[in-house]
Amino acid sequence: MATAVKRIEKEFLLKVLYDEQQPLVYLRNRKEYNFVLEKPVKGDEIFLLAQYHFPALKAKKRMSLAFDYRGALHSFSTEVISVRDDHITVKIPERLYKDLDRSYSRVAIPPDLRVQFTFLEDRYSLSYPRVNEYEKSEMSNFMKQKDLQNLSGIIQELAAWVKTYASGHKMVLFRNGVKPSTLDERIIAELGKILFLPNTGHGLPLMDPYPKKRLVTDAMFKRYLESAGTDLSRIDAETEKFLKSKRDQRIVSDVWVPVLFQEYVIGYIHIWLDRGEEKTLLDFGVIDTLSEFAKIVAFSLKTNGFFDTGLIKNEPFEGQVIDISASGILFAYPHSHLSAILLEDSDLAVKLVTPKRSISTKAHIVRHFKDPIMNYYGCHFSEFEPDDIRDLFEYIYGKPFTEQDAQFLAGQV
Repeated sequence: MATAVKRIEKEFLLKVLYDEQQPLVYLRNRKEYNFVLEKPVKGDEIFLLAQYHFPALKAKKRMSLAFDYRGALHSFSTEVISVRDDHITVKIPERLYKDLDRSYSRVAIPPDLRVQFTFLEDRYSLSYPRVNEYEKSEMSNFMKQKDLQNLSGIIQELAAWVKTYASGHKMVLFRNGVKPSTLDERIIAELGKILFLPNTGHGLPLMDPYPKKRLVTDAMFKRYLESAGTDLSRIDAETEKFLKSKRDQRIVSDVWVPVLFQEYVIGYIHIWLDRGEEKTLLDFGVIDTLSEFAKIVAFSLKTNGFFDTGLIKNEPFEGQVIDISASGILFAYPHSHLSAILLEDSDLAVKLVTPKRSISTKAHIVRHFKDPIMNYYGCHFSEFEPDDIRDLFEYIYGKPFTEQDAQFLAGQV
């Protein structure tokens, strides 16, 4: 039976949700949506960030959220305060419950269940620097306005835009033998993040304000120097040497944005502001627009067949399923060329073959860990047909799918 936790335990659990970035599950219309806490909980509000697409939410509407902590299912109901893009602000719940009926408990894989996976997107094997994060191919409204087949036109538009904010720009693609060579190039090629010096006299950013971290911070830059072989006693001096080299070039503000395609760093766009220019220092607004241009360049390259020779044949594969629930699956796959492209944020088509029927759905990889032999992937199911979730539930748990289960699915707990 569900019991309300005491105030101190509630505060502890809300702190754990942020510290460990535990997913909060919102179930509505037989679909599961995931959020994490964007900021530590203070005052009377909780700031949520959608991990991927989510349903239309409106202020003053109620929503129920559930999460798993150390094997116990917890839930609370709250009211939406505001919604802005992927950011949702809700009220602190009056009560938080634990030990709910575990309708969505994970169970060992039934012996007569076969599971097949395929990628929902074309995947590629390319000879570019590779990072361990997957860049989702999503078209923004800004991008939809562009002619992706006209790469030269996009580059000309970028050059015209840069003139308003910066002294100069350069776009480099790592192709035809071009490899990252300077420190700037090597660090963005290895990390796949934006190198931003808002003011070369003040150093690198100490914090990254973006929910999904995008910047090379001061600490990250110094860790990179250490990993590249710089002696610990020289880290600060080498950082200052790097900044001084910018000032010696009369650069007062500097941005390097990687051009990312899936998990590959294809190249970068570099813009800078010289000393004496009657322009304001480069800021986050400039970074946001420059990032959009970097995505447009990647989309344009794909549209023009730039990556076609590296296209991987998309054949079904069967992982070693560890456990399954009505809302997700955990599977393992050996270290291999295939596991190298199975990354967090990837989407898979899933075919669940039972003795009576086959069920098709989609799965989003939300976490990834590994041991010396295997990679493990935790996935959330989405986009079930109405009858499929009932059949899967009854097949997995061996009990009827009740109205209470349906209400939980609809987010009405």
